[in-house]
Amino acid sequence: MNQSVFSVAASGVFLALVAQTSLAAPDWGKVPKREILVFHAGVTPIEWVSKKSEHSGSAGMRKGESCAGCHEEKGTLNFNFKRLADKELEPKGAPKSMNFPVGFQAAYDKDAVYLRLTFKAPGGGADQGDKDNDVKATMLFADAKVPQAAQFGCWQACHLDARTMPGADDNKTKYTKEGAYELIQWASKGNKVSDGSVTGERKMSGGTTGVRAEAAKSGEIYTVTFTRKNPGEGKTIPFGIAIHADHARGRFHHVSLGYTLGIGTDGDIKASRQ
Repeated sequence: MNQSVFSVAASGVFLALVAQTSLAAPDWGKVPKREILVFHAGVTPIEWVSKKSEHSGSAGMRKGESCAGCHEEKGTLNFNFKRLADKELEPKGAPKSMNFPVGFQAAYDKDAVYLRLTFKAPGGGADQGDKDNDVKATMLFADAKVPQAAQFGCWQACHLDARTMPGADDNKTKYTKEGAYELIQWASKGNKVSDGSVTGERKMSGGTTGVRAEAAKSGEIYTVTFTRKNPGEGKTIPFGIAIHADHARGRFHHVSLGYTLGIGTDGDIKASRQ
């Protein structure tokens, strides 16, 4: 069995916090695990999702329905994956695995939130543009100013004119028209961790989460654990997950629908108090 373990911190602010308080890792055996399916979304940015002629669920979303509420059924996703893989919505070619499960666990104490992702990263990607990284794991957390963030998840940051979209400017990154996302990411090369943000543009540094990351690989299974500053007990935070597998870049990741994380309160997933 091939095993490797690595740890890295992104922010001196959080390291100072660690020096002042002892952050004990959760007993993950006592933290409930929720399986979240991530999927290849093709060319379906927020403009597509919001357009009635393209997405029949847009009317429900205007009434307050969430993507997960419509598309999750008995632990599966009811997407028409054949349509997502066709040339209209994926002109470059779809990956061999259109979706795969990510085990998700969340815990918190007064100082930090701990987020654990467990997954097997599939091969067979149609785009292998990131030659440096076999795998990247990313989470976005929306603030209260991102419109319908609890419904749309990360889609408010995904636009038709952003890089890797057909005919788009390769220098234009994810962005929001209102509000902001916190962005945390672990990348396999050098076990790099990024603490960034998505506002009018995406930035991979300068964030305020103080994120740390630990990652291990056992056989084909990756386990990535993020430790970030607790944004406040009693908050419900919209979030989404993205996994770039098999050297994927840009939009060629597998993404989750939007969910909410409850910290000392209700949410789609309720973090366990440590």
